[in-house]
Amino acid sequence: MTKADIIKVLADQVGLTRREAAAVLSVVLDGVVEAIREGEKVELRGFGSFRTRKRQARSGRNPRTGAQVNVPPKVVPYFKPGKQLRETLGGK
Repeated sequence: MTKADIIKVLADQVGLTRREAAAVLSVVLDGVVEAIREGEKVELRGFGSFRTRKRQARSGRNPRTGAQVNVPPKVVPYFKPGKQLRETLGGK
């Protein structure tokens, strides 16, 4: 499902124009991104939570040459599915 598909479903089910649905979705996604950027946890009950995780610096290797390279520490986004989503998908 793409962003355009979500906009179409939102417009059809809520009775908005596609332009209005696109604006609503954009505001929601921008809010989620901004909260995660500020280090906050975003929790959507039943669906899951978004947050960041810090990865330590490590040494890796270039797959093409086999040479050792240093990979710097970084912050990566992380999604943890909620209980209801896991159960719907058949997981524990």
